Amino acid sequence: MRIPAPAGAATRRWASQRAGRGVTRPVSFMTDEEIAQSLMQLAHERGAGKTFCPSDAAQRLAQDWRPMMPRVRQVAAQIGLCATQKGKVVDPVSATGPIRLSLGPDKPVQER
Repeated sequence: MRIPAPAGAATRRWASQRAGRGVTRPVSFMTDEEIAQSLMQLAHERGAGKTFCPSDAAQRLAQDWRPMMPRVRQVAAQIGLCATQKGKVVDPVSATGPIRLSLGPDKPVQER
């Protein structure tokens, strides 16, 4: 017997797909370049002085995004994004707990 999906489930799924989430490629096949592109796209979308969670980038790349988080943090460190925790600059790889990423003060926002 099939149990019906909750009301609105299709709408939520569709909205997440529209937002660029829900890619079904396995995490192991994601390249650092794809991760870097997702991170930089978010950073430029947010703009100077604004932060974002690294999980936002991971969620754009895979449905099962949690296993990607260590790689996302490593790539963020490699491309020079500024990582903060409670307003203080931290190393994104060694920091424990939630962090926020942003363009550093020396990285200009690209005009679209």
